[in-house]
Amino acid sequence: MVSPELLLTAVVFLPTLWALFTAFFEPKATEAIRYFGLFGTALTFVLTLIVLWQFNPELDVKETHAGYQMWFQMPWVPDWNVNYSMGVDGISLPLVVLTGLISFLAMLASWSIEKHVKGYVILFLLLETGMLGVFLALDFFLFYIFWEVMLLPMYFLIGIWGGPRREYAAIKFFLYTLAGGVLMLIAMLMLYFNSGRSFDLITLAEIGQGNIAEYVFSPTFQIAAFILLFIGFAIKLPAFPFHTWLPDAHVEAPTPISMILAGVLLKMGGYGILRIAFPICPYGAQYCAYGIVALGVFSIIYGAFAALAQTDFKRLVAYSSVSHMGYVLLGMGVWKISENADDAVYYWQMGVSAAMFQMIAHGISSAGMFFMVGVLYDRVHHRDLNKFGGIAGLMPQYTGIAAVLFFAGLGLPGLCGFIGEVFTVLSAWQYDHMLAIIAAGGVILTAGYILWTIQRVYFGPSYKGPHAEAIVPANSRELLVGYVLLAFAILFGVCPNLLFYEMNPTIERFVHQVDAGYDKALEQLQAAPPEGVETTWIP
Repeated sequence: MVSPELLLTAVVFLPTLWALFTAFFEPKATEAIRYFGLFGTALTFVLTLIVLWQFNPELDVKETHAGYQMWFQMPWVPDWNVNYSMGVDGISLPLVVLTGLISFLAMLASWSIEKHVKGYVILFLLLETGMLGVFLALDFFLFYIFWEVMLLPMYFLIGIWGGPRREYAAIKFFLYTLAGGVLMLIAMLMLYFNSGRSFDLITLAEIGQGNIAEYVFSPTFQIAAFILLFIGFAIKLPAFPFHTWLPDAHVEAPTPISMILAGVLLKMGGYGILRIAFPICPYGAQYCAYGIVALGVFSIIYGAFAALAQTDFKRLVAYSSVSHMGYVLLGMGVWKISENADDAVYYWQMGVSAAMFQMIAHGISSAGMFFMVGVLYDRVHHRDLNKFGGIAGLMPQYTGIAAVLFFAGLGLPGLCGFIGEVFTVLSAWQYDHMLAIIAAGGVILTAGYILWTIQRVYFGPSYKGPHAEAIVPANSRELLVGYVLLAFAILFGVCPNLLFYEMNPTIERFVHQVDAGYDKALEQLQAAPPEGVETTWIP
């Protein structure tokens, strides 16, 4: 068994070390740089698999540190209680492995990058460190550092290697994400100065759930902090109306970076809500639960209608992400307070598990869809859906992979997209029948734009657009990326318990702890209600 300190530190910082080594390459040695970067991401992925191998979901919580395995903590800035603290549980583990996989495949898809390859690989590897750090950090200050570290590499990756409007898209992405980071910073400072100056996420959650008598986050305080945190994370998710940076960033970003954006970066928003906002502010989360569910349902329908209206292939896939991530919000928010508390918590646990599954499934299917768009764009240099057609006859093997990946995004039974969506809607039924029906209707709209897209691009009349002579069958590298994503889309669609087995013990503990934390906050409110807060209203 590898020591936690060494293993988790290696997972996070190996890409940075690899970026440092890459700096010593000659800029003209582009092929060597590509293979060296690919080897670095492959090695990082192997390390995430070692984390998966060492993780035991059946381990008794008493043998863990507050439910976290491989936990460690070392003083970083001791005068201000900032620690280098990391650990992994059933919520973070699947996202760590997903990050390793998508980063490896995105680097494999980066052979289309021909300009400043050395700088591209260095920034790509630094970006991977930021993403992995976010999923493993258990100190709020450390989490925030990794969150902001991820911002600059992505800004340059879009701004230098993107499309014609790359500067606009990069600045828009930067400003939106920075605005969310500022809101998160305000909430972090609020929590720090009201918790005896602690950044430890485990301690902050214990205070928020009423388990530490010396410190109390009042219900009003929790509502304010939750709203700040939620908006900060919803921008990254993204949810309506904070989504407008996403289509521009996707359209202008190079294909591998679109894979990272859709496959990993959007999941950071959902992860932040589950890891920080809900456990630390249970009263605020319950207070806002109906709004979260309604926002999720609206995002599902809005994203689907927006996708239907697109003529740009990549922008259509981008809006589909807004729709699919709406299911994540829906699953997280179906926390209903009722007389039958056990039944309500059971369905909320189902919703959170479905939301987590949806994040992983969307990470696979959306990365695959963006890659399929990129393979075609590299040949014809346009994304106008009205100018495609007949691609199946020219690229049959590629078309078969693309069709299955798009069907995974559609939510076809037997593929990964189905599981998360159907259990999210099932959990929503006990919360609000009408919202569940509307959310289920999103599946019909999704089928509409996916099938229409497949028909126009792959099975329409013969291709008559520009660069027809450049359409050649996919090469072995492109097929490898496609087949790996295809295999995981089928695997998780047929064997969903591979994910649920790792996640559910943590999620079950999570929902019961947060629900108990809300009960304690409600008792405190009823005992001494602050001015302007009514105790009789149960959201």
